[in-house]
Formats: sequence, C-alpha cells, structure tokens
Amino acid sequence: MPPRTAAPGQTREAGGGGGGRGGGRGGGRGGPRGGPPPRGGPTRGGAVHAPTGPAALPGSHVQAVGVKRPGYGTAGRAVTVYSNFFKISLPESVIHHYDGREWLFSNPVPLSDFIHSSLLRSMISPDEKVLPARLNMDLIHHLQTIDAVDVFTPRAVYDGRKNLFAPRELPFGPQNSQEFDVCLSDDPNRGSPGENTGGRGPKVYKIRLTKVAQINPEVLQRFILGQQSHDNSVLTALTALNVVVRMEPTMKYPFNVRSFFTDRETKDIGSGLVLWRGYFQSVRPAIGQLLVNVDISTGTMYKSGSLMDICLEFLGRPGQHALLSPRSGLPDRERIRLQRFISGIRVKTTYAGENKTPRVVKKLSSAGAADLSFTLRDGTSRTVAQYFQTILNRPLRFPNNLCIEVGSGALIPVELCTVPPGQIMRKQVPPEKTKDVLEFATKRPEHRLASITNGLSVLQYGQSEYVRQFGMHVEDTTGPLTVTARVLQPPKLKYGPGSAQPTITPSNGAWNMIDKRFFRPAAIDRWIVVVYERQQRFNPQAAQDMIDGMLRSFKDVGIRITDDKPMVTWQNGQGRIADQLRAAGAECFQRTKQRPQLIVVVLPENGNDIYTAVKHFGDIAVGVATQCLKSQKCFRAKPQYYANVCLKVNVKLGGINTIPDPQSVSVLTDPRNPTIVMGADVIHPAPGSDGRPSYTALVGNVDSDTAKYIATSRVQASRVEIIEDLQDMAKHVLTMYMRYRQYAEKKTGNLAPARLIFYREACAELKINPKITIIVVAKRHHVRFFPSGSGAGEQDKSGNCLAGTVVDQVVAHPTEFDWYLQSHGGLLGTSRPAHYNVLYDENEFSADGLQSLSFALCHVYARSTRSVSIPAPVYYADIVCSRAKNHYDPQGTVDFSDSATQLDAAQAEGALEAYRRGFKPLHANMQSLMYFS
Repeated sequence: MPPRTAAPGQTREAGGGGGGRGGGRGGGRGGPRGGPPPRGGPTRGGAVHAPTGPAALPGSHVQAVGVKRPGYGTAGRAVTVYSNFFKISLPESVIHHYDGREWLFSNPVPLSDFIHSSLLRSMISPDEKVLPARLNMDLIHHLQTIDAVDVFTPRAVYDGRKNLFAPRELPFGPQNSQEFDVCLSDDPNRGSPGENTGGRGPKVYKIRLTKVAQINPEVLQRFILGQQSHDNSVLTALTALNVVVRMEPTMKYPFNVRSFFTDRETKDIGSGLVLWRGYFQSVRPAIGQLLVNVDISTGTMYKSGSLMDICLEFLGRPGQHALLSPRSGLPDRERIRLQRFISGIRVKTTYAGENKTPRVVKKLSSAGAADLSFTLRDGTSRTVAQYFQTILNRPLRFPNNLCIEVGSGALIPVELCTVPPGQIMRKQVPPEKTKDVLEFATKRPEHRLASITNGLSVLQYGQSEYVRQFGMHVEDTTGPLTVTARVLQPPKLKYGPGSAQPTITPSNGAWNMIDKRFFRPAAIDRWIVVVYERQQRFNPQAAQDMIDGMLRSFKDVGIRITDDKPMVTWQNGQGRIADQLRAAGAECFQRTKQRPQLIVVVLPENGNDIYTAVKHFGDIAVGVATQCLKSQKCFRAKPQYYANVCLKVNVKLGGINTIPDPQSVSVLTDPRNPTIVMGADVIHPAPGSDGRPSYTALVGNVDSDTAKYIATSRVQASRVEIIEDLQDMAKHVLTMYMRYRQYAEKKTGNLAPARLIFYREACAELKINPKITIIVVAKRHHVRFFPSGSGAGEQDKSGNCLAGTVVDQVVAHPTEFDWYLQSHGGLLGTSRPAHYNVLYDENEFSADGLQSLSFALCHVYARSTRSVSIPAPVYYADIVCSRAKNHYDPQGTVDFSDSATQLDAAQAEGALEAYRRGFKPLHANMQSLMYFS
C-alpha cells in the first residue's frame, strides 16, 4: 500500500475521474461500452436460483453504472483462496421503509422562550440541527422498548440518521405517519455554574415517522443474477439489509459508520488514548449470491477515568496536576492543543446533585476556576471555585486549574469530570502515535482470518433478533467463502546496455539491481551537498563516506558522474533554508561557472520543516533537483541504501530506470497504437479543518514505454470531489506527451496518442481523437484474500497471496466490469488487493487484457525494485497530492498548523482564498521531470 503521507490536516478520499486512488489506463479499439444508470423500474426475471456452472454474464437488457462485464479472465494459474465473505440469505418478505425525523424540546418551556431560539428553527427545519447518531439510536431504542412496544413488535431497525426499516407495516393509519414524544431522563438539568438552575424540566424529543416506500427483496434476487439493472430500488434494498445486520452490535457497542468496537482486545498507547479491536461488516451483492464482508478494524478511543489525568497524559506530564493552571504558566498554545484534543468528548461529573447524563465538552476555559466569575440569579457574583465551595459544599483541590465549558454554557472544573469508556476519538491520531496504531492493526494473514472468524461470535448473526425477524440467515458456521483466483504472469522488464541480465522477470513482485544498469542513465556534471545535521553527529568523514557510497552506486547503475569532489557545507536548520541553499548554489557557480544539477541534503531527525523548505526551493523556486537523506539512514549506509537513492536521483534528472519489455505488454507499447496512461488523485482536508482546500494531481506518461511520467497539481475548493481544472491539467499532460515524442523520441507523423486513459474534453481542444478507457482504482475497502495452502506456489514468505493474484468471479459485482488484483508481494500484515472498476471503454478490452495491463503498470514504479499495490501513475498522483504543502513559501503566511482549523464560516472562506493565492506553480525546469520521485 502506498505511504499515505498527506499534508498536515489532510485526509484521503476518492478523486474525480479515476478518483481516490483512481486513474484510468488501457488501450485497444472499438466503440464505447457502458452508460448512465437506468431510469426505469426493475425488469422482470425468471426463476431465482444461483447458477451452478461458470458465472453467467449480465443479461443483454441490463444496464450498468459503468461498463457491463464483457467476460471473465482466463489467463494465469488457477489457485484457491479464502475470502472474508460469508453467505447471507435474502429477506423472506417485503420491507417497509420509513423516514425518521427528530425535534428537540426542553419541556416545559413557555412559547415566548422559543421565539428567537435555535430550537424553534430546528423544529421548523429539522435538518438544521443534526443530533448525534448515538443519541438518535438511544431515542429509537427507548421508543421501541418502553414508549410504544405494541407499535414496534417486531422491532424495526434504524441507521442513526433518517432511515427506519420495519419487517411489517407499522399501524400508523391512513396517513402512514405518526409522531411520538420521547424523554430519556427524568433528572433535572441543574447544578453547574452558568446553567439555568430554575427548574427547567428534562429534554423531550419529538419523533415523526413517515412511510416512504416498500422494498421487495425480489429486486435483489434479480440483480445478483444479472437480470436487473442497478437502480435506486437496488440501492435502497442493500441499505436496508446493511442496517439489519448492523442493528444488534450498534445497540451494544461504540460504533463508527460501518464498524463497531469492543474492549475484548485493547492497547494503551499513551497520550490519553487506547486502541480497541473493531469489526467491519457490509452486505455486498456478488455474482449469483448475497454476501457479508467481514473484517477487523481499529478504533482509537479516549481513555476512561479522570479527565484531569487524561489531560496531563496527553500533555506528557502525568501526575503534575498544577500544570493545568494558567497561573502556573500553562502556555496558551498548549491549552488550545489540549482543547482540540478533548473537544467533543462526553464527560460525567462526580459531585452530588449534578445530572449524571454525560455532557459534551465544548472548549476549555482560558482561566482557572478561582479566576472565572459569573453572576447568579440573585445578582451576586462568584468565582467558579467559590460556587462549588459555598453553594455545593464541594471545595476544589485545584482551584487554579482549568474548567471545561459544555454545550449548555456550564463551567465545570476539570478535576470533577470523568470520562466514560468506549468513546471514539474522531480526530486524526497524533503523528507520534501512528506507529502504535499500525502495530496494533497489523496482523499476518492467518491471524487476521482467525480474528475475523472469531469475530463472528461477537457479531452473533444467529442470535440477532433483527436478522431473524427479517427472515435472513448468515452461513457463519461453514467458515469463510472459498474463491477460485488466478496468478498472472508478471511482465518482463528491460534494463540498459552493460547489464548482466538486460531482461528480467520479477519473482512474486520483486527483483534486484545487482549487476544491472539503468535503461537510460542520467549524467551529473555538478552537484553539491548541504548538511543540516550538527557536525558532531555528522562530521566531514561521515559526509565523505556518504559521497563515496553514492559515487560507487552511480557507477554501478550507469549514471555518468564527472564531479567526484562535490562541495560540502554545513548549515543551521533554524535559519532561512532558501537563502542557505541559494548561497551554496552561488558558491558552486563561482567555482564552476555553472549551476549545480543536483543538491543532496542531509536532514536531522524530525527535519520535516527543512524537507518542505528544500522541496519548495528546488521544485518551485529555482528548478533544480534535490535529494534529501536522513542522517541516521545514510551514516555508514550499505550499498543497497545508495542503490535505492539512485533510483530516485536518476528519474529526477531525466533518466529512465527500467521499461516493460514491449513483447510482454504489447498493449502498452504497440507503436501502431501509442498509449498515454493517466492517474489522478484528490486529497481533502481532515474533518473540522474549515478553510483548508482540497488538492488535486494528474500524472501521465510522456514516453512510448509508459515509464517516464510528468505531473501537474492544483488547489481547489474544500472537499470538492470533482477535479475542477481537469481539462486544463489533461491538456498540459497531452501537450507534454506530444512534445516528448517529437523532440526526445524523434517520432514523425501523428504525434498524438491513439489510446488515452482517461479524459476526453481536453482531446477535443487539442484536435486529437484517441479512444478512451476509464478505470477507477480503489484501495479503501475491506476485501481480503488468504492463501488456502502453505506451499511455495500458494503463498509468499509473508503468508500472503502471491503477487499477481486476480479475482473476478464469485465475490465480484453482478453486472459491472470489475476485478480485484493483488499486484504486490506482502511485507507486513495482510496485503490489500486493489479493486478495479471500468467506467468507460471505447477500446473494448477483454478482461484478460485489462487485468494484465494493470498488473504491468504496477511494475514501472521508479522508486523501488518491487511491484506496487496500484498502477504507477496513480501512485505518483497520490505522492504529488501529498506534497501540496511544498508549493507554499515556507516563509509565507499560509499556516499548516492545527491552530488554523478553528475558523468560522467567514474566516474559512478567507483562508481558502489565501491558500489559492499562495499556491505556487511548479518551476518550468521541473515540468518535464519526475521531481516527485
């Protein structure tokens, strides 16, 4: 899986036109397939039963969202693998669909109190005030088990938002609609400073349920047999079944969208956080059957117990209670950092008379309890500390410490708050804890499969009253579903003249560079070394050892180097990086009368800010290749380390490391049908990061061997899924492709590609008309495959399926042209296959053609001698998006710290515009180079 090193505060999602990890690739000839989803209702099918022979293809009348499956692949060696799917039967009868809305009342309240109230606005327009999913679930549970048992027998299932599904029609009368009043608590809400203590009654919620549809399971039966188009009726039916299987665990455990978490297996990772093992489940349509996809997941939870202890642990100062006092010098930035960590957490209070219902932390006070004053109803003023001592007879142990402010405005001293267990932290994990999370989440394939199977006892499908009442059954006693897969032959790779083996065949996704020279090595006439590590830790001898190691590797791989004594300088990382690098370059110019072609930078540990500044200087400001090395890695490094560095340096300077052998991937390298392959990615800001933009990238090859790529990147409106500038970006890549063919490859005649993956409009502007195939590549899914045998031909050294394992039957989509491909060899944990779905195909590829093409593109990733998990252009687009922060001047005003995320709407809009203005384009010198390697 590619490293997901996003810019601070960024998360990954599907991008437009090839989305998330998406990007198309392909080639061929013929007319288009696929089209828009059908508008009509379900088509009539015949008898419903799963096919017993080879999987049938969709009926001729069936329409697909993308391309309808043209056939199944046959290439490769057949193997049997386990999957994390279990068979599930369809419901026995019609399902009744209801729309559920909730309104919040504080009862009793005079109407005059509502006139200017946000509560009244939410009563008029419920969507303006969205209640938490857990509260909604509790309300529906209370309604079904206490307030209206007769109405809800058997019980309905609910998704926590607005969809409720019942196994029978609810007795709502001719209007098919009814309102209910639900109160979860009879306790008065009183006792905290800043709250109304005048005796306002408990909260009452009004719920209105309205029938909106009936769901006939027959549409699903026809759909999985390829006799029904994918339409809203199918989508709603699948939604209903997912709600049914999730209802039981959702009521019992903490949940997050499609996963829930238990404390059966936990790990304390410090900083007030603990990891819980979770289980993911999703009902999926497959070929001729309905399946449940089950996987393990990881939940990052707040540690339960004293809120004060959790706060101190987060700050790295456990037991130092006075630290939470602004009087004692708590820095404001640390208070804000702590506030971001605990905002949204539910707490209970420990003093007598206080409401035991959990309260949600809104923010931290800026002063301690002894310095916060408020006015009581009688007009007198007291500090929070005085209030608890005189009114509640609860003197504070730490009166100078901070208070929390809850949603109602109440101020509660931190020392009086406890955190109930099972609360998911819905924020980004601190970077220093990422390793702990990965270690907990990583399981070898056999252990992951065992954990999934054991998790069925937690899911308890057979004991779920909801699953039974809807007439469904999960075959969880027969074990995970076995699937016939195929292991594809890898492409052959070509290296340059002078190699001991000019052509090699990868073995399980790996090969080595021993006695091999690059297909097209670069040349280095001038280079300099800038060291940002202290001389005591990285002295001149260490620098010379590093230079000698690089020179030897340059020679081994064929890079021509005429400067064996590069200038070396030590710099202070606290200074202005750009000025230091510019000065080093000027000194090189004074000596040689020419600029350096390469700047090698040695970074200290935690040198991320220096790295960003170096990349901005090289890629954006002046247009010179830079290669950063960590001091601990390159100190007395072995030849293999420098060989890997050479892989990056060569392509940054315009070289080509290796190409796929034209004979083994003719669909890519056919001179009669020149092909351009594009990959796209979009990166979105993290939840709550208001004002942060989204970043986009488009990458495409420019050479005839699909090994040399260029990239373009843009900034756009926050969380916009479609790539807004895709036409201009594609036009740029196509123009560069045609220029390279003309000037670098000396091609004559038609310079345009005959096959383009994946964009059309830019082609029309350039007056070219290639045939297009668009493929979406997805990595964010929970499908896994496990070897069924332990032999060398069944699994690799990590226990994973072999590189090249492809699955397009049994668990694939009933109608769409899709497949799963595990293209890389395993290292740690369980490998995740990429999921490919063909959205458009003018080239009329066969399944074998596209599967082998995709596998080949996973072998041309320049930065390693291993095949990767997704095709190289998509991987490159992912990297380009991740480096969006490099396009901003490190000395500028754009703030990438977390403090920039707490903005109101007006501030967010202004910040977004500032990000747009500050985004600098790539330097012209770098536009034709693989600077992102």
